Amino acid sequence: MVEELIIEPREVHNMMQKGTKFLLLDCREPWEYQTARIEGATLIPMRQIPQKLDDIPKEQPVVVYCHGGVRSFDAAAWLKQQGVNAVSMSGGIDRWSMEIDPKVPRY
Repeated sequence: MVEELIIEPREVHNMMQKGTKFLLLDCREPWEYQTARIEGATLIPMRQIPQKLDDIPKEQPVVVYCHGGVRSFDAAAWLKQQGVNAVSMSGGIDRWSMEIDPKVPRY
């Protein structure tokens, strides 16, 4: 069950490279987004996701990320319960910075 909710950063990067249509959802706080972000991501802080549910597509995959993967896992699980095809990026933006794009600052 847990595996269904998790995607590796490399898989997300491959989806981007292939031009796969999906929403990259950053569920961190605005100050975190200002500090470091993945290009093309949409910021919806975790606490605002329920109010913004109508803005999140149900017809395409949604990859949620946070700093380390805990908040995004919770957000993806909740979104899945709402009928959204959501997964959480394992290790968050911190792992993305270490494995995919070292230009993204770590904090």
